[in-house]
Amino acid sequence: QVQLAESGGGLVQAGGSLQLSCAASRTISTFNKMGWYRQAPGKQRELVAGVSRSGSTNYADSVKGRFTISRDNAKRTVYLQMNSLKPEDTAVYYCNAVQYSVDAEDTYWGQGTQVTVSS
Repeated sequence: QVQLAESGGGLVQAGGSLQLSCAASRTISTFNKMGWYRQAPGKQRELVAGVSRSGSTNYADSVKGRFTISRDNAKRTVYLQMNSLKPEDTAVYYCNAVQYSVDAEDTYWGQGTQVTVSS
């Protein structure tokens, strides 16, 4: 088991920046994938950015060039640097971790942090 705790959300004007952090209660080096998802009111949760165990990253088209995900195994933390924020980035952002074993896929979620971008 692991607890994931997000922080760094808040209210920011369009064009501004925020950095989200996801701190894990244990080592994250064993997670095959970690990522950030978001869910806006009335919409489905969607993948924003992901980082693999090897360090490769992937991004939603809507955030490419503006958001950067990084993973610090020593600090047991995953970050999401968000620049040039837009009102449509407003959502609750969730940290996610996935670990594969021989016969299972364990998925963990944080409690979420609200990001609000004003126009």
